[in-house]
Amino acid sequence: MRREYDFSQAVRGKFYRKGAELQLPIYLDTKLQSHLEQIAQRKGKELGEVVNQLVKKELELLKELA
Repeated sequence: MRREYDFSQAVRGKFYRKGAELQLPIYLDTKLQSHLEQIAQRKGKELGEVVNQLVKKELELLKELA
């Protein structure tokens, strides 16, 4: 790294987008991912849809137990 950087031409907030939502990448265990991909394929859905359904159901169960 340089000792000093020149920010004289910088623009503050150039890439800022108010209200922008981030989509976090989630990495699954290899065996779990292949199993879920098979389920998604059988149901004719995308992997993300199947994972979202599972997480929603899990949250419902946790709310009932709390």
